[in-house]
Amino acid sequence: MPELHQRLMDALSRPGRASSDFDLNQDIALPQGPLTPAAVLFVLREDRETVILTKRSARLKHHPGQIAFAGGKQDPIDATLTDAALREAQEEIGLPPALVDVLGVLPPHQTVTGYQITPVLALLREGFHPVPEAGEVSEVFEVPFAHLVDTDNYRIEGRRWQGRKRLYYTAPYGPYYIWGATARILRAFAERVT
Repeated sequence: MPELHQRLMDALSRPGRASSDFDLNQDIALPQGPLTPAAVLFVLREDRETVILTKRSARLKHHPGQIAFAGGKQDPIDATLTDAALREAQEEIGLPPALVDVLGVLPPHQTVTGYQITPVLALLREGFHPVPEAGEVSEVFEVPFAHLVDTDNYRIEGRRWQGRKRLYYTAPYGPYYIWGATARILRAFAERVT
């Protein structure tokens, strides 16, 4: 386990750059104006060397059924983005902040929907049994860390968006189609680990 902790700390110490949903689409201009601050908890289960992800509820208005980190926008009650990530993880998957060791933050990611997401990297210290909040999360699952830091597991795919083809990263794992902002954040981290 100390080896995983050291790999994560080494990755945090390496220079990184902000990313966006537009990284693969240089012909599309980033939205201008203020961005809504948000944070996600990029949490690894230390005993299994897995990353905890969620499948969003199909009933949600925005991004239904997509794979995501637990997280959301920073509320006035959140003193920091780390506080926002921890609060959202507790609300969405029942993860008590006391079980988590926050290691640091990764460079932010700008989304097409006007959010600036800060990934908060953390280790889960002990046993945890997720309790998905049914209105937001349909499933909590884990993906091996080794799968997500292997850049060969990422593909570039595309869809029509606003009348043109938009490219994005995917990182399929079993029945889970990880794409969009989540895949881009994971890919940026994989580059730092390797």
